[in-house]
Amino acid sequence: MKLNLLPLFCLVGVMAFAQTPSIQQSISMKSVGSPKTSPDGRWVAYTVTETNWEENAYETEIWLANTATGEKYPLTNSKKSNSSPVWSPDGKTLAFLSTRDDKSQIYVINPQGGEAKALTKFETGVSYFDFSPNGKSIVFATTVPDSKAFKERVEKYSDYEVVQQDYKMTHLYILPVSDTATKLPTPKALTKGTDFSVGGFSFSPDGTKIAFDATKNPDLINSHTADIYVLTLADTTTRKIVSMKGPDNNPVWSPDGKQIAFVTANEDEFFFYANRLIASVPAEGGTPTVLSQSFDENAGLLNWSSEGIWFGGLQKTSAHLFLLNPSTKKFTKITQPDNLIANQFSFTKDFKQIAFVMASPNQMGEIAVSTIPAFSPKILTQMSDQLKPYKTASREVISWKSRDGATIEGVLIKPANYDPTKKYPLLVVIHGGPTGIDMPSITADRYYPIELFAAKGALVLRPNYRGSAGYGKAFRALNVRNLGVGDYDDVISGVDFLIGKGMVDKDKVGAMGWSQGGYISAFITTFSDRFKATSVGAGISNWATYYQNTDITPFTRQYLKGTPWNDPEIYKKTSPISYIKTAKTPTLIQHGELDRRVPIANAYELRLALEDNNVPVKMVVYKGFGHGITKPKQMRQVMEENLQWFGKWVFGEETKN
Repeated sequence: MKLNLLPLFCLVGVMAFAQTPSIQQSISMKSVGSPKTSPDGRWVAYTVTETNWEENAYETEIWLANTATGEKYPLTNSKKSNSSPVWSPDGKTLAFLSTRDDKSQIYVINPQGGEAKALTKFETGVSYFDFSPNGKSIVFATTVPDSKAFKERVEKYSDYEVVQQDYKMTHLYILPVSDTATKLPTPKALTKGTDFSVGGFSFSPDGTKIAFDATKNPDLINSHTADIYVLTLADTTTRKIVSMKGPDNNPVWSPDGKQIAFVTANEDEFFFYANRLIASVPAEGGTPTVLSQSFDENAGLLNWSSEGIWFGGLQKTSAHLFLLNPSTKKFTKITQPDNLIANQFSFTKDFKQIAFVMASPNQMGEIAVSTIPAFSPKILTQMSDQLKPYKTASREVISWKSRDGATIEGVLIKPANYDPTKKYPLLVVIHGGPTGIDMPSITADRYYPIELFAAKGALVLRPNYRGSAGYGKAFRALNVRNLGVGDYDDVISGVDFLIGKGMVDKDKVGAMGWSQGGYISAFITTFSDRFKATSVGAGISNWATYYQNTDITPFTRQYLKGTPWNDPEIYKKTSPISYIKTAKTPTLIQHGELDRRVPIANAYELRLALEDNNVPVKMVVYKGFGHGITKPKQMRQVMEENLQWFGKWVFGEETKN
């Protein structure tokens, strides 16, 4: 049984901020996701993620909602997590992934009640899966088990890795689905070998073929090699039908099975910040046709029906569902109003109804359903009810001009008792990416205790600096060969904008962020004397150090358009460490011990440089964690550390050791 314990000794600030969620209470808030509508639209399966403090884990269960009555109940309740619900084509069975037996395996359950039954016990677990159109089989993707020769090598020499050789390929397997089976079916390999590693896949409407994308190997540095293949199930032969430069993935069949839509970089060399477009190609192969060129953002391909191609996408700080006409290449926005944040769409068999996650400004994300194309949403969950005991800060979207004239938007968070006649401390919380985005909806605080900052009497600014998603290709490219420098201009111009409006005490300003947000915070640390304190979470301090150690080196080559070997000056210009002699800002550094995306050498380098230059610095290393902090107790420490750090340097509070 899962327990959610809230011991009083852990409630940070509970006495001082009785009407504000504490750090522990915020981490304990539930969230919903992965809505999957039944084929007939009568039910929606979705996930609820909550915190298990006893096990120090975020755990997920599957719930079921009746779309007519709104009645909801949990469908699973087991140790660890159950996720990724998928309906059988007849709607009589729900399959899902479960980690109840350690590795992620496929289970099936009668959605009207009963016990879940395991369908796989695969050695390496299951990554993702789908039913065939007739419901008689399931295809899943997984990492191929180690070969006999590899196991013998480990036995003889223990474990070691030959870099860029010992890859663990992902391949497709198929297994039968039967209500009468008395033992686990034996999966059959559909793809194999070392020529490629499979990504996403989809069945043809008649169930005789599978389209999938695959890369040269699973190494992130080879993501640009993703191409589109078609597998014929009768003889398991595969044929590559798209082989363009740059990544091509997420294949989706047309209703008649004659065309395949997919997402492409359209051979743009700089695909990390270029638009991802929807294209189509004949199922037998041929010349692809780009269809979504008029949509100036990443188009998230969802499905293809007789009405057209459905996709999701951002528009500034909102997110919507769109319908693309493949003949005219024109698109229509389906969801309303303009400030809606809608995503994770799934469709009924007749494409007359959708289930999705929706949020509005100052509300949490909820599971909803609606008819389409006429949009009239009905909310099925009440996640925002978790906010009722509290007086939360308010969020609004503001905009200002950066130093070069670019328009920058951000989310301004005001205390519940905001007084326009007062000047407030300002804390800037910077998102990662850089193609992340901050929106005015409410999500439970992570990394930074925003509600407590606001309750202490601070404004919080979350800038969508240049490079952020939602504002089009040209905006995302504004920090190319300009990282840190242009980003800093966007942040400081937002600070100056609020100071100019008389809202901010210029002597009480701090900044913080994780990943790319941590990098910008590190840049602020060394480049500026305008801030009283910064917090650098998993941030880059030296682009050369990053490039030489990260698991995603193409990112740096694309944004800086060079390497440390052929263009050391651009690496110097954009690296916080280059400005260390001017550093004055007290800095908290937080980093995962095993971070491969931003290797921890960046943190140690910044810490030592600040220490050598007599700048106050504190570094916290999270043992066993990579780029993100994925357990609630360590997340609590991350947030408490930030609360104390800015309490000391911005609010002038005494801190405990």
